[in-house]
Amino acid sequence: MNNNDDLNLEYLCQNALSIAVVAGKKILDLYESKYTVENKQDNTPLTTADLAADKIIRNALKELTPEIPVITEESELPAFEIRKQWHRYWLVDPLDGTREFIKHNGEFTVNISLIENHKSIIGVINVPVIHTDYFAWRDGGAYKRSTNKPAHKINCRKADINKLVIAGSRSHASDKLKSYLKNFKNIELLSIGSSLKSCLVAEGSVDLYPRLGLTSEWDTAAAHCIVEEAGGYITQTDNTELLYNTKDCLLNPEFFVFGDRTIAWHHYL
Repeated sequence: MNNNDDLNLEYLCQNALSIAVVAGKKILDLYESKYTVENKQDNTPLTTADLAADKIIRNALKELTPEIPVITEESELPAFEIRKQWHRYWLVDPLDGTREFIKHNGEFTVNISLIENHKSIIGVINVPVIHTDYFAWRDGGAYKRSTNKPAHKINCRKADINKLVIAGSRSHASDKLKSYLKNFKNIELLSIGSSLKSCLVAEGSVDLYPRLGLTSEWDTAAAHCIVEEAGGYITQTDNTELLYNTKDCLLNPEFFVFGDRTIAWHHYL
């Protein structure tokens, strides 16, 4: 397999979406009953819901595409010496927004993406609490699907610099972000957890999501394809491309998610 022609991206996207929905239902079962919480080595929380969703997704993806490797937040990361030879792989955050899950505010998601040549070519995001999905595949458009409603195409919007809606992290707001936001005249700030922030940019209800702090590649990959297919962008803060699987660790540089390229968001830093 060396190019997109070998893959039916729409078929794989729909299957990945079904897998995300099953994982989301399992997460919701635990969310509404009992789960345990422990701390990982990096002091981030891990729940039985993260592990249950991880197992469901890994097994299902291996069945769907046995020849494509899978990286998830909760599985051991293969060495870069091995990974750098991969042309294509699945990248998964089985429960994005574990802190929001524990706080019980509903702002958590299931993220599944397919990476090819350092770029996201399929993105699937399930929002379990509101039974909503966002999904996209390269050159296929971006879509939103809610309970009992058919999927419809979504698009980013043109921004009004004098009246911006900006999304920020609920659990990771930094002083750097606060000082960046002071450079805009009139903003409405939405504090939201998980990849939902990027989804709101993709559907045209938010203009900008500046991430001036640490994230990992599985936090952004699924949303990356969705935002781009909706006509938007995820770039590093110097306006260069955000790429995947290019180095030993999977930490992202700081980045912007936006829909309107006519505004030089990095100039406000």
